Amino acid sequence: MEIESYRPLLVILVSLIGAGLIVKNRDNPNTREWCSFGTAVTKFLLVISMLPGVLAGDTYTFQLFTFLEEVSFTLRVDALGIIFATVASTLWMITSVYSIGYMRPTKEKSQTRFYACFAVTLSMTMGVAFSANLVTLYLFYEMLTLITYPLVSHKQTEVAYAGANKYLFYLLGTSKAFLLTGMLMTYAVAGTLEFQSGGLFGTTAAETSTAVMVTIYFLLLFGIGKAALMPFHAWLPAAMVAPTPVSALLHAVAVVNTGVFSVLRIIFHVFGVDLMQSLHLGTATVILTSFTILVSSLFAMTRDNLKARLAYSTVSQLSYIVLGGALLSASGMTGGIIHIANHAFSKITLFYAAGAIYVITHKTLVSQLNGIGRKLPFTMVAFSIGALSMIGVPPVSGFTSKWFLALGTIESGQLAVMVVLLTSTLLNAGYFLPIIYRAFFKPPDPELAHALAGDKDGGAHDEHHEEKESDHKLLVVPLCVTAVIAILLGIFPNLFLNLARLVIG
Repeated sequence: MEIESYRPLLVILVSLIGAGLIVKNRDNPNTREWCSFGTAVTKFLLVISMLPGVLAGDTYTFQLFTFLEEVSFTLRVDALGIIFATVASTLWMITSVYSIGYMRPTKEKSQTRFYACFAVTLSMTMGVAFSANLVTLYLFYEMLTLITYPLVSHKQTEVAYAGANKYLFYLLGTSKAFLLTGMLMTYAVAGTLEFQSGGLFGTTAAETSTAVMVTIYFLLLFGIGKAALMPFHAWLPAAMVAPTPVSALLHAVAVVNTGVFSVLRIIFHVFGVDLMQSLHLGTATVILTSFTILVSSLFAMTRDNLKARLAYSTVSQLSYIVLGGALLSASGMTGGIIHIANHAFSKITLFYAAGAIYVITHKTLVSQLNGIGRKLPFTMVAFSIGALSMIGVPPVSGFTSKWFLALGTIESGQLAVMVVLLTSTLLNAGYFLPIIYRAFFKPPDPELAHALAGDKDGGAHDEHHEEKESDHKLLVVPLCVTAVIAILLGIFPNLFLNLARLVIG
């Protein structure tokens, strides 16, 4: 049943109001940060208030205005949108706490701008999640790119601006050159941009040449640069110059999940499974995603910088989501959809851990982490849980994703993709297990002891001022929470599985 409701609009507006409150209280850091957290909690409650209705088969809609025939600015909350919105709103709450533990000790500048841009970012993210059509999605997608630029360039150094400019060039370039063109061609062929179960082209697809339909698909696919499919992936590692809370939420959840979520919208609700199969677009997408999964995993193995390794891991894991959708089998599509949540909670745990390591020890390289598990046990146990999830070890949530993806390859008869999944799992283990081994089974380096003593230069230090995890609860508690959720999602996957089944029918 379709229900007209203001709630989708309120979800978007609440963090815009929150951004205003954050700016108003810029001279009072405690109040400013309470505004950030309170806004995040309010958004989360609004999102989950719609969850029971969506599980029951309802959709919530709100139309702002119509500006062309068959083209409107409309919000609609369905099963796919609520998955993305639930994940993003939950993790914004946790990240708002983590950000305080990161930004204050590192004495980051422009913290008011940081929190305000974060709030607006979540408004744009929710706009994408609740878009009822391509034009609404496109507008929120573009605004998301623009509002995240100050976050990526936050440090305002030459390196930060270089990374942020690359980020902007790739995302605006692909959306303007490809996504906008594909959207206009879609409207010209179909006469509508409204997402529809089974696809929006209807009978017009049979009346249109195959070359045109294939062109539209790849324009839309490559126009969504946030999905980080190769060769349009280089912005993501470049954006790692941002502070870790930005890398964590934006590049493990909000921005990248916006990308893969939008690709799933195109597969399920623009083209539809039947049209994808008849044009063999699923097979072409599987080849592209398989290439991205394997090559980015190889890149990850060569990176000594911890955040860079996580960045290339993210490129690989995002393609699992698109791969699942492109398999066009029930299990494969289910695996791709639930990996939106499973990847988000696991990968954000890894980024949180990288940030905690930096704040407490000032270490950024994998080669510097010998013995760190003995000094930061909670951080590194949580990191290990996130890493095991990425590898696909039960009972952590990543195993559930890979299980359904593997079943999907069998159902679709694409057994070669099973080889890709197994190979990528070995590569995942190849770049994560050495970190765990270093942390727990190698003796600590002398430099680590100096860093924990508060001496960044490796000189004399005072043992009475040794840095401990217990001094950084606002960093450590959030990463423990997300690690626990990653396990719970593996043991109790039914919420997202039921929503995924609603998506695929």
